[in-house]
Amino acid sequence: MPRGGYNNEDDHMKASDLFVKCLEAEGVERIFGVPGEENADLMISLIDSPIEFVLCRHEQAAAFMADAYGRLTGKAGVCLSTLGPGATNLVTGLADANMDRAPTVAIIGQGSTRRLHKESHQNMDAIAMMRPVSKWAQSITNADNIVEVVRKAFKLAEEEKPGVCVIELPEDVAKQPIDDAPMRQTKIRRPAADHKAVAAAARLIGEAKRPIILAGNGAIRKRAATQLRRLASKTGIGVVTTFMGKGAVPMDDPHCLFTMGLGSGDYNNLAFDDADLVISVGYDLVEYAPKAWNRRNADHKQIIHIDFWSAEVDRDYQPTVEIVSDLADALWQLNEELNRLYGDALPLFDVDACQSLRNTMRDDFAAEKDDDSVPFKPQKVLWDVREFLGPDDILLSDVGAHKMWVARYYQCEEPNTCLISNGFCSMGFALPGSIGAKMAFPERRVLSISGDAGFLMNVQDLETAVRHRLNVVAMVWLDGEYGLIKWKQQIGFDGRHSELAFGNPDFDALARAFGMWGKVVTEPGGIGPALDEAFAQDGPALIALPVDYSENMKLTERLGSVQVQI
Repeated sequence: MPRGGYNNEDDHMKASDLFVKCLEAEGVERIFGVPGEENADLMISLIDSPIEFVLCRHEQAAAFMADAYGRLTGKAGVCLSTLGPGATNLVTGLADANMDRAPTVAIIGQGSTRRLHKESHQNMDAIAMMRPVSKWAQSITNADNIVEVVRKAFKLAEEEKPGVCVIELPEDVAKQPIDDAPMRQTKIRRPAADHKAVAAAARLIGEAKRPIILAGNGAIRKRAATQLRRLASKTGIGVVTTFMGKGAVPMDDPHCLFTMGLGSGDYNNLAFDDADLVISVGYDLVEYAPKAWNRRNADHKQIIHIDFWSAEVDRDYQPTVEIVSDLADALWQLNEELNRLYGDALPLFDVDACQSLRNTMRDDFAAEKDDDSVPFKPQKVLWDVREFLGPDDILLSDVGAHKMWVARYYQCEEPNTCLISNGFCSMGFALPGSIGAKMAFPERRVLSISGDAGFLMNVQDLETAVRHRLNVVAMVWLDGEYGLIKWKQQIGFDGRHSELAFGNPDFDALARAFGMWGKVVTEPGGIGPALDEAFAQDGPALIALPVDYSENMKLTERLGSVQVQI
């Protein structure tokens, strides 16, 4: 029987069948979601499709799965919900994907167009609600528009800078007969860099005394990272990444000056105070405000902005030169121009000058590696995690105090091996995101690290991992408080904080209730063995461990007194 249940070969297919054909033409392999009555036709059409529908336990989790899936693959992750509360539940995950530049397409159901003009059951203007958290949001009011709307949604979601597109499919439109076919995709070449801007940037680099590179979210695109590494090697300039730029330059590369953004007094933050030229590569201001690093001699510090978009207007970020184009191509052209201008004089700067700062930070990262105290120090946990995971394995950090420790202490060899939400910064991202990551790369080990607050925000989708027998490992840091909020309040109010404590479940019992392996680690030296056992499971695993967050304020006090060494 043809898709959609039509017996007569002369009959047109349903619009929902065409919609699925369009998804197939876009290369969609899976959809994460929770369906409802209003997208029943679409769900029936999916039955005969090779597209896998991953039934989730909450729409927000489905959006986070699509977010991570799209961020890792570069192809739009797809999520689905029904109308009304289903659509509102998607919003946080979609806002996260959009601000973190993850290509994502959301499909939402809607009631019949015959009742949308009046007060009716679950009727709300979902498209208006989605516009602030997406690149484009559109309702399909006629089946004839399906092929154009779907093609446009995927095109916009995946083009730079990536983000979210939303398609609303009303239930009566899904039933309409239609005789149509998906639009073909065309390869798009992004604009090349302006040669005058490239030449001006190369001259600025040649005239600089103390340049530094700031690599952001855009720099982790595969081709961009390759050209960035060439630029660092060619010039001898050190590279500092944002939270979301981790791995753009390998942690063992002598040009790598690690991650900036934890505190304004960290070693590499102070290096920016001394710089006379900042070369920003794929830097998004949503990641880390310019005023946090462009503090000293800002009027005399020149900036080269290299990105897919022109620079945001910000009084603390006023570029001298902007190279606006495909990022990889811009870096390639800049590398060629440096060859032309300086040739045998390259590298212009001695990378050995970075080694004092590198060594200071590496010693700092390793200072607690042999500490056996329990509760565990955050530094010790992340040292053990980094020692355990391979260079291509994937770590996802949720949002909370632990994120700040992950950002500073967990370094990477490759792009997209540490996913941190630092644009929208939504709690609840890591656990469902790890499911999307594992489905994108089933051969890699995938570990999520969450606080006990963020973990319980999407704990229900452990069942999704159990059902699909996905060996994702969720590590939960236990402190029984909203730790990051406490940390921020302590900094701002002389150590005082509001009431932020809460209770926790028995995590051993919680894991058993979901039918999965779990362990609360309380013995010294127990982190590595627990990871070994967790990743040996035929399904998901849960590791919970108490963490000593008194280290938060100790770190703040220490970073406030560090002296830069370059």
